[in-house]
Amino acid sequence: MYFLLILRSCRFPKLKPPDMIPRQARILVVDDDPDVLVAVKMLLKTEVKEVVTEKNPEHLLSLLSKDKFDVIMLDMNYKSALHTGNEGFYWLRKILEQDKNATVVMITAYGDIETAVRSLKEGATDFVLKPWRNEKLLATLADAVQKNANKNKKDSAGGGKGNNVPNTDFSNLNLLGESEVMQDVFYKIDKIAPTDANVLILGENGTGKELIAKALHQKSLRANKPFVVVDLGSLTESLFESELFGHKKGAFTDAREDRAGRFEAASGGTLFLDEIGNISLSQQAKLLTVLQNRQVIRLGTNQPVPIDIRLICATNVPIYELASESRFRKDLIYRINTVEINLPPLRQRGDDIVMLAQHFVKVYAAKYRKPPLHFDEQTIKKLKQYSWPGNVRELQHAIERVVIMAEGEVLQPKDFHFSPLESQPRAPEPLQDMRLDEIEKNTIQKVIDKHQGNITKAAKELGITRTALYRRLGKYDI
Repeated sequence: MYFLLILRSCRFPKLKPPDMIPRQARILVVDDDPDVLVAVKMLLKTEVKEVVTEKNPEHLLSLLSKDKFDVIMLDMNYKSALHTGNEGFYWLRKILEQDKNATVVMITAYGDIETAVRSLKEGATDFVLKPWRNEKLLATLADAVQKNANKNKKDSAGGGKGNNVPNTDFSNLNLLGESEVMQDVFYKIDKIAPTDANVLILGENGTGKELIAKALHQKSLRANKPFVVVDLGSLTESLFESELFGHKKGAFTDAREDRAGRFEAASGGTLFLDEIGNISLSQQAKLLTVLQNRQVIRLGTNQPVPIDIRLICATNVPIYELASESRFRKDLIYRINTVEINLPPLRQRGDDIVMLAQHFVKVYAAKYRKPPLHFDEQTIKKLKQYSWPGNVRELQHAIERVVIMAEGEVLQPKDFHFSPLESQPRAPEPLQDMRLDEIEKNTIQKVIDKHQGNITKAAKELGITRTALYRRLGKYDI
């Protein structure tokens, strides 16, 4: 199947010069699917110096001991019928034990994103999803070859181990945190940012989703290109196409001149679509078409304009619940969340509350020309006990208010009066459907969402086998 898919689109591969793989590159491909090996070899034979293919991963180490490769493409699954990816992890570790600087690109199926992201933590350079687009595969390999060359330059320059330490300094973005949950977020940013993977950021209002998007952009290979932000929640139905895709003069009443949309403005860089969970089904369909075709058509024209963007989306709404209720397209979710980042609410971040409070106190004391301010122990206790429903944004505003009104240099508990906007009681949730089949379906959906699609973990929590869970997924069309 992959052989046919690739051959159809490999007649006229269109690449920009920056995406070209160096002609002297040598690529090793290890996959037990002969169709994949043949297709990759045909695609790459005119692009690189040599492509070596191997079906049996047990021959891998022997090959590496004899030859040096710029990139190793390694499949995640071989003999095992369970497709856990464990074989891929095993051979990845063996490769890195033999050559710590080896550049490995993992090959995985579309539904195994979680496994692919784990492979980055294990030391892989990048991953490709099969079936792939030829242009994307070539761009990924070009990037991998470049990274391999950079690693070799650092080693030859005597850079030492320090050069391999990821840059996790987010202080210029006020993206602070020492809690375990935030360290996990920072780790994902560091691993995901250099790739062109589409990212979906989930989190409550005020958790800092735009800061995460900026961090992903600043640590990406597109850092010197545009970072364009669009608040989709503020776009009316009539403005949606014009703002995103652009328009030609005279396309509608107020179109007084030709105008490029946000997609064109972000081309070469990153496009951040905030509040994507708020758009209508018709808007979702238009957005999906653009993402599939990688081109936009301005209003009032029939001329397609190619776009080259890295897409980051964010929402505070339960997007998977919307999908299960047919209020959000599942095929669009698949497009926008190659990798997912869940931002924890402030109440789950422990001592980060105090760290952030101290940071904001310094910022606003300097802004309003106040002497250095400090918290007493009871104030810290009060800050940690409050639930912060408005998250970091509410904390920031609370600190700014207190700094402005402060009479002394020590901030007291009485100085803090939390926002009535955030303290209002929430409306009671509507009664759920109490039919047994609906209860079971909703429970399964929530557990799968909780474990981000990991069937093994979901089945374990539900107390049933994977097979039984698969039957229920089919029964309820989840």
